[in-house]
Amino acid sequence: MWESLRIPQFRWLYLSNTTFFLAMQGQLVVRSWLVYSLTGSEFALGLVSLMVALSMLSLGPVGGAAADRFERRGLVAAGQATVVVAEVIVLSLLLSGKLDYWHILVQVTVVGAVFPFVMPARNAIVADVVGRRRLTNAMALSMTAVNVTRVVGPAVGGFLIWAAGVNVAYSINTGLYALALAGMMGVHRAPVADPSKHSMLHNMGQGFRYVAENRLVLILLFFGLVPMFLVMPFQTLLVVFAEDIWQVGAGGLGALSGAAGVGGVLGAAFVAWRSYSTRRLRLMMTSVFAFGMFMMGFALSPWFWLGLPLVMAGSAFQAIYTTLNNTAIHVLIPDSVRGRVSGFLTMSFSLPMLGVAPISALAEVWGAPVAVGLSSLLAVVVAIVFYLASSDLRRMDVLIRRAFRDAARADAERPVRSERPAPAVTRGSAT
Repeated sequence: MWESLRIPQFRWLYLSNTTFFLAMQGQLVVRSWLVYSLTGSEFALGLVSLMVALSMLSLGPVGGAAADRFERRGLVAAGQATVVVAEVIVLSLLLSGKLDYWHILVQVTVVGAVFPFVMPARNAIVADVVGRRRLTNAMALSMTAVNVTRVVGPAVGGFLIWAAGVNVAYSINTGLYALALAGMMGVHRAPVADPSKHSMLHNMGQGFRYVAENRLVLILLFFGLVPMFLVMPFQTLLVVFAEDIWQVGAGGLGALSGAAGVGGVLGAAFVAWRSYSTRRLRLMMTSVFAFGMFMMGFALSPWFWLGLPLVMAGSAFQAIYTTLNNTAIHVLIPDSVRGRVSGFLTMSFSLPMLGVAPISALAEVWGAPVAVGLSSLLAVVVAIVFYLASSDLRRMDVLIRRAFRDAARADAERPVRSERPAPAVTRGSAT
């Protein structure tokens, strides 16, 4: 389960990523609290997520091409530095008492424009460091860390708002972003995957052509969108469940987010434990079905204490499904287009935020429980239809086994980049 962490460069990357996502997850709660305090509107929450999503969706292919065209460690560091500057500006406005809702909209738009450059490069660096054979293990460990931050970040964020105020909570998260940037400096520079002399537009076109010509990769990209767009927007509406449905306040909001994170940790750890299994399709289908059913139960639960285990179970299955889907894509694709395909995955990452706007609008009319419950049921139906209609998807396990055999041969022929080579034998040595 811990194989990838034996590689020193992966440990630096793991530390930086974990700190970055700890700040991001904590800031989601703090920012939601700020927006709801300033506006009292569910739709205002949805609009914040929509601005992030639109930036990520429109720039995803550009960021993916940049991850293959430029040095990846530097690209991630530059993006994280931009995030730190944006957070410091908002923090200054908050501490001076001059923060308005439109300031937050501008800031999240900037951050949303940075993420399409940071995330594909970050994912591609993982493959550079550990190799394709270890990729499932490394990505599952990374997903486990992300879900740990979903436990710790929101819980600590909610507690800090209650105990010390929103100013202190925002300050701590901004500091964590700065620590993540410092950690990235410990990662070696990565080789440029595609040092092409062609234009950026040409590189982007190559990425689109690759995906269009590889049906299983295209299908997995679309199949991964179903729960992300329809169900994952529930995270933004947790503040509505905590404040208006169950009336449990900031502590309850932290508990709900923390329970979802615990489930995600368990699900991703399960995938890390089974990282070399090639029988994935049945588990993927079971997970997406269970995710939708548990989240529908959560949405319609009349009691807070019943909602906690339901959101935990749903999030566990969501983590299993998402990790298997994303790593299947990375196992199947060659290194030369990994950044560009990761750019498409970044676009899919934006869909929960894009889906917040219509679900939030529905919640304004019918209430958050009905909106989340209906979207969860629809996700299950769409996933089943998708499976029945796609013969390529049903052949996924066969192609994954073939890709693992190819990756094992390739990794056997070259050492992992971040590991030190054995010392050369000099003339006259005893061996």
